[in-house]
Amino acid sequence: MAKNTTETQKQSNNAEFVKQAGILAAAGIISRLIGLLYRVPLANILTDEGNGYYSTAYNVYTIVLLLSSYSIPSAISKLMAGKLEQRQYKNAQRIFYCALVYVGVIGLIAALVLFFGAGVLVNGKASQVLRVFAPTVFIYGFLGVLRGYFQAHKNMAPTSISQIFEQILNAIVSIAAASWFMKTYAEPEYGAMGSAIGTGAGVVTALLFMLWAYLMNRKRISKRIQRDTSHFEDPAGEIFKSLLLVVTPIILSTFIYNFNITLNNRLFTEIAINVKGMAQEEAYSVFGIYSGKAVLLSDVPIAVASAMSAALIPVISASYVRDGKKTAGTQVQVAVQTTMLICIPAAVGLFVLAEPILTLLFGFSTEADLAMAVTLLRMMCFSTCFYALSTVSNGILQGIGMVNKPVKNAGLALIAQTVLVVVLMYVTDLGIYALPVAYFFYAGLMSLLNQMDVKKALESRIDFVHVYLKPGLSALAMGAAAWLVYHGIYFLLPSNVVCLGLSVAFGVLVYLVLLVVTGGLTEQTLYNIPRGYLLIPLLRRIGLKEE
Repeated sequence: MAKNTTETQKQSNNAEFVKQAGILAAAGIISRLIGLLYRVPLANILTDEGNGYYSTAYNVYTIVLLLSSYSIPSAISKLMAGKLEQRQYKNAQRIFYCALVYVGVIGLIAALVLFFGAGVLVNGKASQVLRVFAPTVFIYGFLGVLRGYFQAHKNMAPTSISQIFEQILNAIVSIAAASWFMKTYAEPEYGAMGSAIGTGAGVVTALLFMLWAYLMNRKRISKRIQRDTSHFEDPAGEIFKSLLLVVTPIILSTFIYNFNITLNNRLFTEIAINVKGMAQEEAYSVFGIYSGKAVLLSDVPIAVASAMSAALIPVISASYVRDGKKTAGTQVQVAVQTTMLICIPAAVGLFVLAEPILTLLFGFSTEADLAMAVTLLRMMCFSTCFYALSTVSNGILQGIGMVNKPVKNAGLALIAQTVLVVVLMYVTDLGIYALPVAYFFYAGLMSLLNQMDVKKALESRIDFVHVYLKPGLSALAMGAAAWLVYHGIYFLLPSNVVCLGLSVAFGVLVYLVLLVVTGGLTEQTLYNIPRGYLLIPLLRRIGLKEE
């Protein structure tokens, strides 16, 4: 009886984890789609040169944000989850208050560095754009603490809703401000500055929503703190020390994970302009196509992995303390399988339908620019699944307390890929195509190193056939079917929108059917996917199995 109760509890924990991860994943995908949709008109407003300035400034802003407050939600959720598991509600609340002080100080310093050091951090006109981002760095820290607070309580809804609000306001203000600035000043860098204002407006909106959510839960929070019978309160000094010990490795790993885009931007523009003789405007335009179109689209499936990682940290941290390796290993299997079921077909679909998707979303003034974007996107697709795996495994290692492992792994991968970029840029004529090659190597090496550490720590083994092989083969068949449907219908009805919609729908159907037939998709798997159970009655007709 006790054993059945334990198993039921574990299944309940897994179901709750998947539910919360699903909420974040859905919000992440919606946010990415909103970001994708507004970047289309924004890209046309800014031109490729303006996109280059914006991307250059945004990448540096992201790095400063990573170093100051971006990793705060993960760190806060991890620290508070441990206290909440032990029912130390007073100490959990003290961590929250100390974190607010921490981000206030660090965020202010970071904002001042960004504003006054913009000319040193980026070249030329991009520095004007970077200064506009400075206030957002300060504000974001408080938003991060509030998101981490709710994530620690395994409530992903406020974070998810705030992400959507953030993107909506970002989209509206970015387009309006960029358009007005471009009409007023007729210079790409001013349009990029308008877009940067939109980023700040989105963060302010999300912060206001999170404050409202916290105030709405204040009475419940106070009652639970009053029920806390523990007499020991962690000293503020110990809390700040714990914050630094947990935040620093997470910041470093997240920083290194994302620094490669900024580093590669600097390497590419410096070598292209100073060694290869490319004009500054051309270099930033080419990089704008890479970062504003290829990277933007290839990042959409990674939203699932990011959500899984964010949801994994507090859940695995609590279950690892409570039940040890076995339960944590089960959650790892669920997380990786769910991520791959979505990321593998997404990567194949983007590869096969790259040209019609890019044409629909962006439109191109020249065939050469379209051809470049298609090639870059297809090259980036090879990295998508590896980067998703490294993101999930990063969250796993952080959740079980091995926060230094991702730092080491990401550092080694960054050094290796940097050498590769420099060699490819100097020795070959690949130009901008050197960046996706290096990115693939970077993501693959990070994924491999992280997976080795997870396997060693949890003594768990991922089922290769069910998690990778069956979804992979099904996705390849899906890609072939989608390509044939698109071009077959286009021959009869040359409408990009119609052909793309029908080919995607048919491709998804083929993927699901093949997964069921090969046993890569079972009823249990669908229960592990948010709202996946809704497909069970339909898929049972074609042989869906229970296990």
